[in-house]
Parts: sequence; C-alpha cells; structure tokens
Amino acid sequence: MFTGPMEDRLAIRELHEVYGDGVVRFDAETWGSVWADDADWDFMGMNLKGREAIVEMWLGAMSNFDAVSFSCVPAAIEVDGDKATSRVQTQEVLKGKDGSTRMIGGLYIDELEKRDGAWVYTKRAFQIIAEYNPAEETA
Repeated sequence: MFTGPMEDRLAIRELHEVYGDGVVRFDAETWGSVWADDADWDFMGMNLKGREAIVEMWLGAMSNFDAVSFSCVPAAIEVDGDKATSRVQTQEVLKGKDGSTRMIGGLYIDELEKRDGAWVYTKRAFQIIAEYNPAEETA
C-alpha cells in the first residue's frame, strides 16, 4: 500500500535508489548516507546496530565481489508524519572475485524516520526470497 504525502513517498523512493546506486558503485559514503546513526540492520539473521557497524560489515561483504548489479522496486511506502514503513523488492546479480555469479531476488522490510528534513532508515530487515547460482547447476 502507498499512503501519506506524495512528497514524502517520493523522497523515500529516492532514498531506496540512492542505496542501490551506492551498491552498484561500491560507494560506502553514498550507501552509508541513507542510514540513521542509530539504525538497526537485520541482514539475513545477522543483527547490526549503528551506521558505523553497518557500513563496516557492508564493506567486508562487498570486498568479495568484482561487480554488483542492484535494482529495487518499492512494493509499499506508508508515511505517518515523520515515520514511515516500506517494503522493497530487489534483484541482484553478483559477480564474485572467485569467478562465480549469483542472482538474488530479495525483500527489505523497512522503518524510516524524517530527521532534520531528510528520510533515513532506522531499521532494515533483508531476506533472500529466491536465488539462482548457475555454478550449482553444473556441479
């Protein structure tokens, strides 16, 4: 569902897009800019607290890849004042430094807040919905 002021929903959609742009460009500053200082990230059962820890883990994970294609589609954005929730579907192609390729369809469940006039993630939970690894078919 999409509810709340269009201006806020557009700003949140753009926040999702900045996140994805940071992933594709391996740009930790851009990627980290979307998180609140005190954010929580549940990344497939690994719980991280605070932007610094979140970015540090992300940098470690991204070091395993030569390239990442990342696109996202908001499935819901619900704004209530300075708080919001969203669901975002993702499609990723990951080219590993070991030559492997993985394709992932994922889902983010988000909580956001408008702080100092800008929307940021206060909580994100990510899970893989579907995955395809061509190397597994040939093994």
